[in-house]
Amino acid sequence: MTSRTKHPATDPALRGGRARARARARRPVALAALALALLTLLWTGAASGPGAPARADAPAGARAGVDAAGVSGAGVLATVRDDARGAVRRSSPGAPAPRTFDAGPARAALGRLLPRHAAQFTLVPDRAAGADTFTVSGPAGAITVRGSTGATLLTGVGWYLQHVAGADIGWPGDSIGMLPAKLPAVPAPVTRSALVPHRYALNDTDDGYSGAYRTFEQHQRQIDLLALHGMNEVFVQVGAEYPYYRALQGFGYSAAELREWIPGPGHQSWWLLQNLSGFGGPVSERLMRERADLGGRIAEELRGLGMTPVLPGYFGTVPPGFAARNPGATTVAQGDWAGFDRPDWLNPTSPVFAKLAAAYYAEQRAVFGDSTMYRMSPLHEGGTAGTVDVKAAAGAVQSALHAAHPGAMWAVLGWQDSPRNELLSGVDTSKLLILDGLSDRYNRLDRETRWGGVPYALGTIYNFGGHTTIGANTSVWIDRFGAWRAKGNSALRGIAYLPEATGTNPAAFDLFTDLAWEAGPVDQRRWFADFASRRYGRPDKEAAAAWEELRTGPYSTSSGLWSESQDSLFTARPNLSAVGAAYWSPKSMRYPAASVRRALNHLLKVDPRLRASSAYRFDLVDTARQALANHSRWLLPQIKAAYEARDLTSFRKLTSQWLAGERQLDELTSADPNFLLGNWITAARSWGADRAEQDRYEYDARSILSVWGRRSTSEGGFLHDYANREWGGLISELYAPRWAAYFETLEEALVRRAAPREIDWHAFEEEWARRTTRHPSGANGPSGDPHALASAVAAALNASEGAAARAGR
Repeated sequence: MTSRTKHPATDPALRGGRARARARARRPVALAALALALLTLLWTGAASGPGAPARADAPAGARAGVDAAGVSGAGVLATVRDDARGAVRRSSPGAPAPRTFDAGPARAALGRLLPRHAAQFTLVPDRAAGADTFTVSGPAGAITVRGSTGATLLTGVGWYLQHVAGADIGWPGDSIGMLPAKLPAVPAPVTRSALVPHRYALNDTDDGYSGAYRTFEQHQRQIDLLALHGMNEVFVQVGAEYPYYRALQGFGYSAAELREWIPGPGHQSWWLLQNLSGFGGPVSERLMRERADLGGRIAEELRGLGMTPVLPGYFGTVPPGFAARNPGATTVAQGDWAGFDRPDWLNPTSPVFAKLAAAYYAEQRAVFGDSTMYRMSPLHEGGTAGTVDVKAAAGAVQSALHAAHPGAMWAVLGWQDSPRNELLSGVDTSKLLILDGLSDRYNRLDRETRWGGVPYALGTIYNFGGHTTIGANTSVWIDRFGAWRAKGNSALRGIAYLPEATGTNPAAFDLFTDLAWEAGPVDQRRWFADFASRRYGRPDKEAAAAWEELRTGPYSTSSGLWSESQDSLFTARPNLSAVGAAYWSPKSMRYPAASVRRALNHLLKVDPRLRASSAYRFDLVDTARQALANHSRWLLPQIKAAYEARDLTSFRKLTSQWLAGERQLDELTSADPNFLLGNWITAARSWGADRAEQDRYEYDARSILSVWGRRSTSEGGFLHDYANREWGGLISELYAPRWAAYFETLEEALVRRAAPREIDWHAFEEEWARRTTRHPSGANGPSGDPHALASAVAAALNASEGAAARAGR
């Protein structure tokens, strides 16, 4: 048995960091609660006189004699604040739930979301309103929101902004700068209840593709947005390596061995899915402790809002040689995943599994606290069962979970052939939720028949790898959510927001999350018209026309084969026959390209008074970027034809247009903070303690955008460019030089009348991934005027296509 590293409960560094984190997290809440309490005393005292009972609509925590849990301080039942879990516990089991709860975290979130208008909202906790229910009412400047949880209070605020104030806080971009000084009245009280109990957010890959090196404030913003849009269950992956690291040291592994086995943060998503190990590492113990601290803070933040932190469960992933070091254990080699050797699977029916699972959950609880939902997908994407009885193994996995967390829900991803029927037959399916990742991708789906009536959530994966591509099968979402809920034997119990990366496609995020709260069928055309109005803060005919073009184009793609729109050829590995950048992406346009071009023309004409918002700037850059990306699919065949015709003059002219387009694309995307490579790299380096560690984490972050893994996985597993994206700095430093080098070989071949030189593209991309060049980042990172740059893109596209028309191409 190897010596163990310090435990979070006894390690002063980690314990102190956790305490400081909690103090920082509670400081704004405490100040807000104090201010509200003083205001309440003034207002109730003036209205009722000394000793009068507090008003029924007074904010929780501000009523005289009422504590943060809504229980009288002199009451029979004591209340205890559990600092490790950020929750209020009652000392008497079985006591009725309090009518109110601490709304402080919701008020703090409201202050972050609406800093200039938060004081005009009164948030009233009221569990008696019913599960997942809010009511919005009030005159101008004094809006009251009642809700059953802190998150539901924020959902009520989000509903008010969307339907009354006409403003949008999107992911990304907002129009809150257009709100009037005094918020408008609610014409009549409105009550909404969620149509489904489970509103789950975040794919297993989100941490890797959205940014594994984000700060607490960035994760906090994500939580605020998810609550504002009605989600209540959120996957927490940050720091998930630490329980493995701690627990496995009690099963024959040294700390150094485990640090080599655990991948860099950018690749840990796939390690947790049992697809790979080690790549991008080794990780330092300091990094793991800090990530565990961050993950614990994220979980606390969710609990404070009444949301469920969904934590990774343990289903048997072990390092090499586990059976040899642990008598009685049996493991199954999992073979290959896209060129990586998968970690072994510990047979859950072997006696050692229960011991390791118990150790894992104990270590997880020490840092992350408890939860009621855990994510596990055994045998994901080709996992091998060997001679293991999958039914018995599934039962053992659930038994281990329930031994640590009685009655906890097991969330499993519905993807490819998972979950298998054998797995479903071995568990208590009343404690299982399938997150269907294919709901909008294929046709003729019958989830009740396929999964035997097991509860499931309708999900969408409209983004793969973090591609910067506009579009989603939104009409499919609308049709299927209503129809699947209405089935007589429906097992639909939720929605699952599962893009592989978040922070793109704000319209898709808004619409999908609306499904769970709109009692009647969503009218897609009306929804997009309303979205256009609130997105920029007020109605505008050009904005409406732009979003109608986007609605009928990229946001009305059909199911059958794809749930994502096509990516850009500018980001593809050079080839005259390229049809996509990522191997696994659509090979052709999924909608008429002209719809985006027309949308760009309309957006450029939006009233100048509406152009200052971050929402408008993001949408304008994104739409111009998409128009250019679509143009690449028109231009490349022209280049190929000129090359094959050995027309050197046309070839040079067309390739010059291509390279000019990439320069424009780089300048355009450099004008918005959401499209900067520098932010991605700076974040990764910020976690390193010294130069060597900083360089290692930068490679982890760069490689996932380019080579993804080693040569065998990049080439043999077709993972290169899987996470391609059109970002300022990434285009100019990787994609444009790659195409320029390729065109140079083709031009040489035409001049010499010989076959073109071959280029080792993996070596080219690996050299880029190993660089440590700096790029603009942060508040001063963006450069250029988005409107001027987008106008230039529109003019260039008009000129290019006009010249081609005159030439008869």
